[in-house]
Amino acid sequence: MAGTDEEVVAAADDALYVLTAVLLTPAQFPSVLGDDYPEACAALGLAPLADGYGLVLGQDGEGARWTVAIDDVSLVAVAIASWDCGMEYDLSPDERTVVAALPGWPLAVAVAAPGVPAPHDPAPDVADGPPLAPPDTGTWGPAQRRLGADEIALQWAVWREQIDDADFSLPAAAPKEAAEAAPEGAEGPAEGHRGVRRVLAEARAYVAAPPPIGRVRSSFAPGDARTLRADGPGWSMVARTDDIAFVLLDEEPGEVLPVGRGPELPGLLEALDKLAVRPS
Repeated sequence: MAGTDEEVVAAADDALYVLTAVLLTPAQFPSVLGDDYPEACAALGLAPLADGYGLVLGQDGEGARWTVAIDDVSLVAVAIASWDCGMEYDLSPDERTVVAALPGWPLAVAVAAPGVPAPHDPAPDVADGPPLAPPDTGTWGPAQRRLGADEIALQWAVWREQIDDADFSLPAAAPKEAAEAAPEGAEGPAEGHRGVRRVLAEARAYVAAPPPIGRVRSSFAPGDARTLRADGPGWSMVARTDDIAFVLLDEEPGEVLPVGRGPELPGLLEALDKLAVRPS
């Protein structure tokens, strides 16, 4: 996702050259920032508004990094959809929609605005508070675990092809974007794994007592199925409502544990889908 050179928005007493934008809503938020929507908002010092935000990331005329949170979510959604289709879109939010201009970027951005100095944090005298920075994903931990779950959700078919329904005894290797190679001698089967049993128990508890919004999300999948994403303290789960689930744990660096359908998983996934938030 990238805007054109002419795309600017007034913020932080300067023009912001837009580089990219993301949604921060209950159903769609950068999961690297937290296990749920309120936690992701808290990472940016924002209140968890019901309708969410659009986050516009760019540089000012001095090259400093800024993140502008706006309450015109639909504008950012249209821009992202256009960029994803290879179309140009002039993302120029009205100043009246700006909720906050935050120094720094909460996510890694691989591009830079032409004609201005290289990306850097704003000077302390113009920044209101410490600059935002991407979570550390250099070692296995919550941020990298959530990135791994993101990758599985995006590449479900690739991961599913690695699993034989008759044998769930070995965990698959985690995505190279999000983990080191799995250690040898991994335990199995996954359904009997103590950590997996804990995850399934906590997921079942969500059905009885709904967790913070965004802990369980439901998105499109082929056919009549849905892709489910559930997160909790130290764990992430990705599943298809008509298929299996994959579990990632903070205490199991670099491992992805597949969970077969069995007698209980279908009902659990159906119940989770009913309470999950969905993109509008």
